[in-house]
Amino acid sequence: MNRRDFLKGSSMVAGAVVAERLAALDRIAFAAAGLTKQGVPRRPLGSTGEEISMVGLGGAHIGKQSDEQESIRIIRSAMDAGITFMDNSWDYNGGASEERMGKALRDGYRQRAFLMTKFDGRTREAAARQIEESLKRLKTDHVDLLMCHEVIRINDGDRFFAKGGAVEAALAAQRAGKAKYLGFTGHKDPAMHLRFLDLAKANGFKLDAVLMPINVMDAHYNSFQHHVLPRLIEEKIGVLSMKPLAAGHILKSQAATATECLRYAMSVSPGTVVTGIDSMQILAQALEVVRGFQPMTRVEMAQLLERTAPFAYRGNYELFKTSDQYDSTVKHPEWLG
Repeated sequence: MNRRDFLKGSSMVAGAVVAERLAALDRIAFAAAGLTKQGVPRRPLGSTGEEISMVGLGGAHIGKQSDEQESIRIIRSAMDAGITFMDNSWDYNGGASEERMGKALRDGYRQRAFLMTKFDGRTREAAARQIEESLKRLKTDHVDLLMCHEVIRINDGDRFFAKGGAVEAALAAQRAGKAKYLGFTGHKDPAMHLRFLDLAKANGFKLDAVLMPINVMDAHYNSFQHHVLPRLIEEKIGVLSMKPLAAGHILKSQAATATECLRYAMSVSPGTVVTGIDSMQILAQALEVVRGFQPMTRVEMAQLLERTAPFAYRGNYELFKTSDQYDSTVKHPEWLG
């Protein structure tokens, strides 16, 4: 089958599934335009009472700049423009992302940031060590949100909640004032998230926030949007979304523009959209979308979903779901403990 025939056949299938996708969207709350009328709008983080910027600065892209001062410039420019949510992780760029963010958050910037970082350890010992290293690199005595990173295996939640598991380190950090809120992240499969949510409930563990992919391709394939998002909304758990452009892979399909990708994620998710910002140009792009944000209409969304459906087949543009390219703990299982 050549590409033209494939797209023709796929478009017929797309017509059948788009109505289903829109019906699913109707069953969840569409995102509000935000809580402020000027600058970067803010949104509530679940039931925490916190209000954070609609766009978050992704930590994985901070630390890749050849000049450390450029990383600091991007972070501070984002905050000066109204972005308050700062994402990071113990394992990003060998610790460089946290180190650079820690330097950027000096001179009063830390007080203006809602700071999140993540640990990979599944044992109490490994997680506790990583948490302390993160605080040292970030040059702070606490983070606002601490996340168990990369829940990408069906037993990750079981290991987290086991006796001697990372849950003990996370709760100890929270009791000591080193972490205000707790949650988890993952990008592989909605089933992993649902399993973790079930275990959290069974163990009486309060989840304040969850980070997961939401984008125009996810809407069609192994979807976090359809399987996890409604539950987070129902249980009033803070929704954080990531990979709105799938590390740029979606743009290679030419089925959607960067602006459409960002606007779609902001329209579907009621929370913060964490996006990779590795240059001043990309920062300007994100700010342009969020400052003039209007939720997509049902017609706009239907048109975009119909356009992207043929390309979402088998997760071809969501490699974080279908390969181990973005799985740091697969490459480094020793980080799990």
